[in-house]
Amino acid sequence: MITLGLTTWSEHGSLVHEGRARKLTLPEYSQFLPCVELDTPFYGIPRLSSFEKWATETPATFQFIVKANQIMTQHRGPETVGALSVEEVFTHFKQNSAPLVAAGKLKTILFQFPPFFGVSIENSRYLRKVRSYLGDLPAAVEFRNQMWYQEEFRQQTLGLLRQLDFSHVIVDEPQTQTGSAPYFPVATNQLAILRLHGRNFAGWANQGKDWRGQRTLWRYNHSELASFVPDIQRLATETAEVCVIFNNNSGGDAADNALTLQKMLGVEFTGLAPQQLDLF
Repeated sequence: MITLGLTTWSEHGSLVHEGRARKLTLPEYSQFLPCVELDTPFYGIPRLSSFEKWATETPATFQFIVKANQIMTQHRGPETVGALSVEEVFTHFKQNSAPLVAAGKLKTILFQFPPFFGVSIENSRYLRKVRSYLGDLPAAVEFRNQMWYQEEFRQQTLGLLRQLDFSHVIVDEPQTQTGSAPYFPVATNQLAILRLHGRNFAGWANQGKDWRGQRTLWRYNHSELASFVPDIQRLATETAEVCVIFNNNSGGDAADNALTLQKMLGVEFTGLAPQQLDLF
């Protein structure tokens, strides 16, 4: 099975009407794509009521990739939010996101680790702690440190992800000296995830005030999208699901790129919300 989704839903008004700038609602988004990546929990864990709302206003088969909170990925310490421990943050995250689990709508929890999270015994142990904290909840790991993919560590990295039943997040992103991981299309469990961040090298390396607006400013052209097709099709034969997430949001290109890739792959999605006639 091949699925496609975008990072967030509100920024993709072009799904409903070409050139429309207004924010999209989640029910509208679910008329077109079967999953979405939810990034807000990285900055602050949403309320239980929010997760309940998202679960009830989407179709039965719709799913969420939920980004782990920044304390869970060691971007910040638990003391910054008044928590006693990292485990306490994990507990809070699991309690609030439980409605998605109960509804069968949690595709996975995305752990996007920072560039300083490199290969070490300590960090390998932390990955094991993550699995212990999560229990049997699905999780995916995205590295942003190239050390994990160096030849001397690569097989151990993949072996650890397989042992812990973590999906390996395959990334397409600019290759800078720090803060990047190479494109390495290998799955480690039955869910393969591709996150496509674009190829804006200058924006990726930008440390200025406007870095958020520049980092994912990229529109994949036809040949760039076509280059992913063989790997996606191969991974689809090796896993139960390949999920492709477009994160090139800065210029509003993600939705168009996703729909174009869908046509290239020749896939159709069932169980979407019924589309409403848009007259105005």
